[in-house]
Amino acid sequence: MNPDEKFQAEQIKSDRDHHTPTAAAMISHILANLFIHRTKLRQANYYLKGHVRSFSEDKLVGMIADEDHFFDTLSQKVLAEGELVPTTLKEFSDYAMIKESGKLKYESDTVILREFITDLATQNLFVTRGIALAEKEAKFGLADFLKELYGWIKEQELVWQRYLGEEGLSQLEEE
Repeated sequence: MNPDEKFQAEQIKSDRDHHTPTAAAMISHILANLFIHRTKLRQANYYLKGHVRSFSEDKLVGMIADEDHFFDTLSQKVLAEGELVPTTLKEFSDYAMIKESGKLKYESDTVILREFITDLATQNLFVTRGIALAEKEAKFGLADFLKELYGWIKEQELVWQRYLGEEGLSQLEEE
């Protein structure tokens, strides 16, 4: 097959996987969410001000590095399972449930940080679904890695909730 035919076959498989959820399809959403979230973290790192900046600057740089690690390692694990990963801006935009906005940088620091918490919780909705599908498909390496990602995301939620004095916010919203 030539490159055009291979890409067309990839698109057909991706569409089929997204209509009958598979671990790979769910992980495409997880990767897209990580991709967009890293962009939002960078935006916040550039535009947060005052006392929030002194707390957040090192934390955001660390989160970006951690999300880079999770993104790259998860992509490699999916490829090792013989599955496809998103690689284009269109795919990331189409699959992400986290949305970016240029106007976020003009919001108050509190609004930006609350959005982090919401984004992290949204990511974990997909991570938990990915874990269940990976286990169902006996892709235990993916399931284990997704569990690690889940725990890291929960820790990040807690850091930002505590900073805002809103510890436990995500649990209250879920009830």
